[in-house]
Amino acid sequence: MIRRLFIGTGVLSASTVWAQRAVVEREGSGKIAINLAGYRAGSDTASQTFLSVLKSDLNRSGYFTVTSSGATINVTGQVQAGSQMKAEVQVYQVSSRQRLLGKVYDAPAAAARSLAHKAADEILYAVTGKMGMASGKIAMVGNRTGRKELYISDMDGKNLRQITNDRSIIVGPKWSPDGKNIVYTSYKRGYPNVFITGRSKPLASHGGLNASGVISPDGKSMAVILSKDGNPELYIKSLRTGFLKRLTTSRKANEASPCWSPDGNHIVYVSDASGRPHVYIISKDGGTPKRISSSGTENVAPDWGKNGYITWCSRIGGKYRIVVGNPAARTMRTLETDWADYEDPHWAPDGRHIVCSRTSNYRSAIYLLDTLQDSPVALISGSGDWYSPAVSP
Repeated sequence: MIRRLFIGTGVLSASTVWAQRAVVEREGSGKIAINLAGYRAGSDTASQTFLSVLKSDLNRSGYFTVTSSGATINVTGQVQAGSQMKAEVQVYQVSSRQRLLGKVYDAPAAAARSLAHKAADEILYAVTGKMGMASGKIAMVGNRTGRKELYISDMDGKNLRQITNDRSIIVGPKWSPDGKNIVYTSYKRGYPNVFITGRSKPLASHGGLNASGVISPDGKSMAVILSKDGNPELYIKSLRTGFLKRLTTSRKANEASPCWSPDGNHIVYVSDASGRPHVYIISKDGGTPKRISSSGTENVAPDWGKNGYITWCSRIGGKYRIVVGNPAARTMRTLETDWADYEDPHWAPDGRHIVCSRTSNYRSAIYLLDTLQDSPVALISGSGDWYSPAVSP
């Protein structure tokens, strides 16, 4: 992985970095009991799949507990499918009998899972006013063929499918802002270039290292790590003209893993300029970078969520842990997990959950972490190792 490039011993003074909270935190104030016992599903496979996936998505959201009695929210309606599926969903608040959602969904029967994901997200929004994650997609790297290839799955880890057949090494997948394509680094030409799905020509193929490409929120530029002028540095490349703007000039240091801020005005990235890999923020216009990580012997793989928070991986006490940082408050906290290695964190669309890789006994799987209260959930495991998840916008 990219972090293996970083070897060093120096540190910055504490005044240059964020405060680290001394304890691991758990938050949350209970869950909403939601009753689907009155929801009627046909005996056909598609209808049964719809109801099963809907229940699972609501449970996994972290906001609900699906129950058959004593509920705060009732979901009624019916779903039936022939060649087409029609699902009616009514959501009521029990105490006031107020209808919060009333909608009819239509789709081919083969789309039962995606229809359930959409319904789950809309139920969550109707009840809580919060965005869901069920309709998202996960891009990741898997080696079940013996090579590291690009894969995509639904947000619950199902419907896994292979996207590339480069028969080489793929690293660092990132979604385009419109969620239609994936940018990734591939060694299929014998050296690392940056590619995007749906296009055979590389987005970056300069001499030396081309890695960690990520497209800006407006879709006009790409942050990328290039070593064409010496050691790996952070650049911005115009996707229209190809013009390159170099942002860092770290002599005898390496940069890696850029990610754009939600407004596209800043980039968070990794550098070992201090002697060890740490997380920094720099303006898209350049200037002096600001270091934001303070704990651990390595801090790598940052992801800047639409919620405004930055998550990254930190090596603490000999294990890789997941850290969540608040740029506005200049604070950070370490998520509570077991003592496996948790790496490559990426925010889910709901701004509450993080998808990451978990390594234990030399095997890696894709896990879902709740930043508030729920225990980690395995999404994809077995049939090889799974790394570097990235969730669609």
